[in-house]
Amino acid sequence: MTRVPDLPGEIVQPDSPQHQWLKHLVANLCQLNHDTNKFPGAQPVSFGTRDLLKLESQDFWVCEKSDGIRVLFLVNVDMQTQDQSVYLIDRHNTYRSLTGLFFPHHENPLHPLRDTLLDGELVIDVDPHTNKETLRFLVFDCLVVDGQNVMSRPLDKRYGRLTAWFYKPYAKMLQEYPQMAGSAPFEIKVKEIRSSYNVDQVFSLDIPALQHGNDGLIYTCVNAPYTPGTDSNIMKWKPPSENSIDFKLVLRFPPLPNNPKEPDFRAKPVFLLEAWCGDKHGVSQYDQYDELYVEDDEWEKMKQSGEQYDDRIVEVHWDPTVMHWRMMRFRDDKPHGNYINTVENIIQSIAEGVDKDLLLSRSNQIRAAWKTRQAQQPQAPPSASGPISAGQRAHQPIPKVEYRYGPIASSPWSKVAGPAILHGFHR
Repeated sequence: MTRVPDLPGEIVQPDSPQHQWLKHLVANLCQLNHDTNKFPGAQPVSFGTRDLLKLESQDFWVCEKSDGIRVLFLVNVDMQTQDQSVYLIDRHNTYRSLTGLFFPHHENPLHPLRDTLLDGELVIDVDPHTNKETLRFLVFDCLVVDGQNVMSRPLDKRYGRLTAWFYKPYAKMLQEYPQMAGSAPFEIKVKEIRSSYNVDQVFSLDIPALQHGNDGLIYTCVNAPYTPGTDSNIMKWKPPSENSIDFKLVLRFPPLPNNPKEPDFRAKPVFLLEAWCGDKHGVSQYDQYDELYVEDDEWEKMKQSGEQYDDRIVEVHWDPTVMHWRMMRFRDDKPHGNYINTVENIIQSIAEGVDKDLLLSRSNQIRAAWKTRQAQQPQAPPSASGPISAGQRAHQPIPKVEYRYGPIASSPWSKVAGPAILHGFHR
């Protein structure tokens, strides 16, 4: 299992004036109607067989799903002092202040890039030759760039703005001043994205070249806006055998043989998996859903590890050999387990079993449907600077021109003005 990176930066004290101000800033930038407690990141749904038709009916981009920590990246500028501040925001809505970073403005690199909010994932890349670890932030979307909210724009426009206004000026600065990279807490890259019908290239080229763990694929609709919360226009695909669910793990110990009112902490407990059912009056509601399968030797290792297992979010997968859920890892980066509806959708996705071969087999149909939509798109009108036919000119409306210096008059020196006959010659 891939090691999840620790988040860098200094935590902004929760509920401090700075924390409250930052949450209001993000809510205003994202136009969330002052909902400061909401993590504005978009969340994918699990991929099922029904989504194969969705890939044919709409344009989607696809990329590998990195095994790391999902974060938002905030750049803020004080308009009076022009000082630039940078923060990471995790799914707990915790803010971490970062140092050693500067992002130049795309028009004037001497000026700072203004308020910007990006979406991405922190991963640990391990060089296969030297085993050197490098912390990298992989950016794949943006909500706000240079003070402009772009959430309502389609993905291709957001991606273009992300590249042109954020990444290229930053990469150029590092090229001219490479010593600045040494102070940065991590490297920054824009994630490679391909058309959905080129998913074979993701499998054959992108994933083998990764230096970090892979957790499947992410499909994102090209024409859809960026929507905070669960978004059906973003779909995560995993092989059926690797599909996983996040539950809250609760341990229940049997009573002592000689004292039924006290738990026997030396005995092996029951490992309950609880699904999140939302919040009620500010309190998270969980319902028991199933049990985690733990072998005796695994339980002994748990005790020896000294780790707390009770009341933590864990990622589990379905093991068909024992017909039970098996634990994969802790997910302390997530404030809650999967919502109950999400749990049901993932289980349906596991049961349907859309494997890699089925995904690849539909690529030609997806490509044909994509090209058909492109051919049916209306052509852009002719440019005003381009050639216009006589037929087009005949239908051009005559512009209304305001005479600024009075009506046009005949000039005595004009070659076309004067008497009809001059020196006996008809003009």
